[in-house]
Amino acid sequence: MKRFAFAIALLALGAAPAFADITLGVGLTVPGEAQIKVTKYDCDGHDPIVVQYLDAAPNFLALVPIDGQTVIFANTLSASGAKYEAGKYVWWSKGSQASLSDVTEGLDAAPVLSCAEENNTP
Repeated sequence: MKRFAFAIALLALGAAPAFADITLGVGLTVPGEAQIKVTKYDCDGHDPIVVQYLDAAPNFLALVPIDGQTVIFANTLSASGAKYEAGKYVWWSKGSQASLSDVTEGLDAAPVLSCAEENNTP
């Protein structure tokens, strides 16, 4: 078995300021073969982002930086590509392309980010 640790910062609650700077260490133990893939994306009108993928069947996660925070996305069913969801966000990758959408903006809204894997070959 492999063990991966992720740190998740709690946001301060208006009624409970004592929680403002607490960080929890969350241990995740995954059986069998697990793989972490790190992918850098160039995004239209945005600085490049680095996404970490944890593939440990049946658990597939994507850690995506959004507004200075790392958001943990869980893989969900899709017709094609890999679709990950977290709260109001959907991270969808297919081949070398990826996009971040905000579902609260409506189904016809343009993605928040449209990205392509960075090409590391000269």
